Amino acid sequence: MENTELKTLEKIKNEIQSLSGQLGFYYKNLESGFEYGIRENDAFLAASVIKFPLFMHILKQCEEGKMCLCDKLLVENQEKVPSCGALNLFTDSIEADILTLCKLMICISDNTATNRLIRHCTLNGIEKGFFNLGLEKTKIRRRLFDSEASARGIENTICPKEMGVLLEKLYKGEFINNEKSKLVIDVLKKQQINHKMGGKLKEVCIAHKTGEDYMLSNDVGIVYAKSPFVICFAGYDTDVYKWEDFIRNATYELCMAQCNL
Repeated sequence: MENTELKTLEKIKNEIQSLSGQLGFYYKNLESGFEYGIRENDAFLAASVIKFPLFMHILKQCEEGKMCLCDKLLVENQEKVPSCGALNLFTDSIEADILTLCKLMICISDNTATNRLIRHCTLNGIEKGFFNLGLEKTKIRRRLFDSEASARGIENTICPKEMGVLLEKLYKGEFINNEKSKLVIDVLKKQQINHKMGGKLKEVCIAHKTGEDYMLSNDVGIVYAKSPFVICFAGYDTDVYKWEDFIRNATYELCMAQCNL
């Protein structure tokens, strides 16, 4: 099985090298501990994958008594931003508790919920929190849809291996405690954007977070196959159609190699 696994990973490496753009990949077999990566330690544009470590930071803040998941936050009309989510569809301002905002942020990638949570946590607070989570290249430098900051080159970033390390901690129940780790995983399993890693794995459970933007597509998560594994894809300045097709096929092939499905 290990030989099949390695051959599949080497095939994936060759395919990544044939694709255009800035591409990163990280894989870890959660049973054997075998790792494989391509630019896995580099920083990549984050898009909505940044919402995953933000969720973990918020839970850590709650554990330390600095906030509570039941705290209510008011989302003002002027805070609403486009694209993914539900909060921008409400006619007026809306109040929601932090846990609800986190679930919206992860499950349907709600950008308005994310920005409200970033404002509540503050950029400085998130920077310190990410450092305490062991994140060096994964950073939130601005709110979503801040075109002024983006024009100045201020971008949010993720690192494939750093995302993988967080996912492994969740799988092992080592993030805060088993209960909190399970909470994050349960929310990630309810992700509703499933056309990438889960595109060809309809019968396999995946706990993951995606991210999309112009010429950019990411997906990071745990694949609960017979031999579970962490897998993280990050890509920008790329042909999104080809890259997402690759993500679908690579995840499926690794699942087959790993699990003898």
